[in-house]
Amino acid sequence: MRDRPRQHRVPGLSAHGSDESGPSAEGVYALLRTSLLAGLAIAALLFPLAAMAGLSAKAGFNSIDTLSVAVTETDPPLTSYVYAADGETLVSLFYDEFRRHVDLDEVAPVMQQAMVSAEDSRFYTHNGVDYRGIVRAMVANNSSGGVQQGASTITMQYVRGALQLNAETIDEVIAATEQTAVRKLREARLAMAVEEQLTKDEILERYLNQAYFGHNAYGIFAAAQVYFSKHPSDLNLQESATLAGLVQAPSAYDPITSDQTQALARRNWVLDRMVDIDYLSHGDASQVRGLPIELDVSDPPNSCIGIEGTPSEFGFFCDYFRRWWREQDAFGATPAERERELRQGGYTIITTLDPELQTMANKHVNNAKSNESKLAHGAVVMEPGTGRVKALGLNRVFSYDQKHNGPHSNPSFDRKGNYPNTVNPVLGGGAEGGYQAGSTFKIFTMLAALDAGYPLDYNIHSPNRVATSFVSATTACGGRWCPKNGSAAMAGNRDMWSGFGMSVNTYFAQLIDRVGADKAVEMAERMGLQWRSEGDAYYASEERRSGWGPFTLGVSDVQPIEMTNVFNTLAADGLYCEPLPALRIIDPEGHDLDAASPRCHQELDADVARAATDAGRCVTETERKGAQCGPWGTSKVVGTLAGRPIAGKSGTTDNNRASWFLGYTPQLTVGAFMADPDYIFNPVGTGNTSTSKETVGKIFRDALKGEKVLPFTPPSRDIMYGD
Repeated sequence: MRDRPRQHRVPGLSAHGSDESGPSAEGVYALLRTSLLAGLAIAALLFPLAAMAGLSAKAGFNSIDTLSVAVTETDPPLTSYVYAADGETLVSLFYDEFRRHVDLDEVAPVMQQAMVSAEDSRFYTHNGVDYRGIVRAMVANNSSGGVQQGASTITMQYVRGALQLNAETIDEVIAATEQTAVRKLREARLAMAVEEQLTKDEILERYLNQAYFGHNAYGIFAAAQVYFSKHPSDLNLQESATLAGLVQAPSAYDPITSDQTQALARRNWVLDRMVDIDYLSHGDASQVRGLPIELDVSDPPNSCIGIEGTPSEFGFFCDYFRRWWREQDAFGATPAERERELRQGGYTIITTLDPELQTMANKHVNNAKSNESKLAHGAVVMEPGTGRVKALGLNRVFSYDQKHNGPHSNPSFDRKGNYPNTVNPVLGGGAEGGYQAGSTFKIFTMLAALDAGYPLDYNIHSPNRVATSFVSATTACGGRWCPKNGSAAMAGNRDMWSGFGMSVNTYFAQLIDRVGADKAVEMAERMGLQWRSEGDAYYASEERRSGWGPFTLGVSDVQPIEMTNVFNTLAADGLYCEPLPALRIIDPEGHDLDAASPRCHQELDADVARAATDAGRCVTETERKGAQCGPWGTSKVVGTLAGRPIAGKSGTTDNNRASWFLGYTPQLTVGAFMADPDYIFNPVGTGNTSTSKETVGKIFRDALKGEKVLPFTPPSRDIMYGD
């Protein structure tokens, strides 16, 4: 994060506005009565510096020269641009003030001339203060009995805006903008000091990037985009004159929402001023004067809402990125400071989002069979070895407009639900809750067992129901936890291959009893899980985790992104990488920041991860040489659809309240789930238990089409058979 002021401009206090206009007829007579005052004002501008003591804009500045240095170094808030991984597809912008810096040579010369003509025709000849303008303004103001005109040059307007941007309190903003002689004197003296430190071109460049043009367009880049959908280097004469005319009073001369009468008059006035100072011939001005103002209005996206206010298919990924950014210490001390830096820091961010994968994920989650509106169906696509999130698909629209949503699915809530529009982080991010993931949690027990030295062929007789040593509140088995299998056909002698592939509850209930529930819970923490409910945190506490046997059947809440990353770690042979949505983060000076670098460490022994993968292949394959997968796998449909070896695990919860599948190849990891995020007690129904499996299989099929089938690295014989 750059060490510089970042302050919102106070609404209603404009930093800009031209004071350039001709004196009234009554002002001629008043000149005689105001000449003395004018002389005193001019003298004050040239008065020794000591006379200006106490007039600095900020506490701590002891001289105009010192303050002028701060003014010349002021950086206005800049828009951050967020792109997909291709560096071209725009995901969104983040800004409080839509502004992007451009160098002066990137601004069409005719635009530069129009601005000088409209705001300060003697810009290139004065020293920051236009003395003729001071006299003219005082004549006009005296005749009107109030402040009707000023004498602000472009340099003075730049100074005024810089003082506002550097302001730390409302009082300092008021001091920079109030209509008083003291403020004008300070502003004028600062302008002269700035002119000694910067060239005219440098001042004009800063002013063009600072000026407000209306419709949240700050600076000439934003103005050219908002009004004409083009780069400022491409502005023509009529467009330049229109924009230059806006700065004095953007609302009064607004050509978008008004009938353009005043905007046309103001534009033509600018053309006349350009003729007066020989920037433009009478003939060229006449050709444009009769033309209408032809706009090509753009509404730049902001904060993950799509272009021109339309919902974006990238919205949920964009919001995940924003939540990730708020957690990064590199961008500030608090989440609020970090978000302000994103909205004002002018970063260029290349995210990990793959537009093609995103389109695939969205298509498949929205086309899934039995995809009832109340149920959320989502998919996460990640890259092994980096943790990069490639796509986040969800059968929802990222939008704040929820007035047409249906009723909430929780019968006790009398309000709109979150379908089809929502901004809730359904797929994860931040400290929000999650969903039970059922038998996918068996992976933690198996990893804990492998890590403790149990081999894949570790055999346990697994009846249809088994009593364990874990205490239970129920009395069905004498106060002991005694789960049963999903079907009687699962019973028999099982090892990790068949127990995992067939998802045999009684095998894993006995395995966690022997390995220790505390070891399985610890393994989940090592793999990135957080405890997202009071109940989960209670049972996962150090003093209670050893008695949490049901943990192996997925009774804890988990977010889809973090659970997908568990299997992403296995795909990378035990290399754990934090989920990462950023590929590159470039600051306004063009420097790549380290915050986008993958954060990885070897969490599991590679042989342990490979052994888990070997068992995971039994889930999607029924026959495989060298492995005892059992008579069936729970998710053969995934391997069939993908057309290549897939390792992974399915999961359903009690009463089918959620269904999951998490799978991986050496190149890609895909996780999918279905649940009701508004009311988790709503079942997905037996017809949807295979939906997540089919979605994952189809994403693999399409995403890896034409890609080489990479083999999984087999585990050692020792870890398979305990030799």
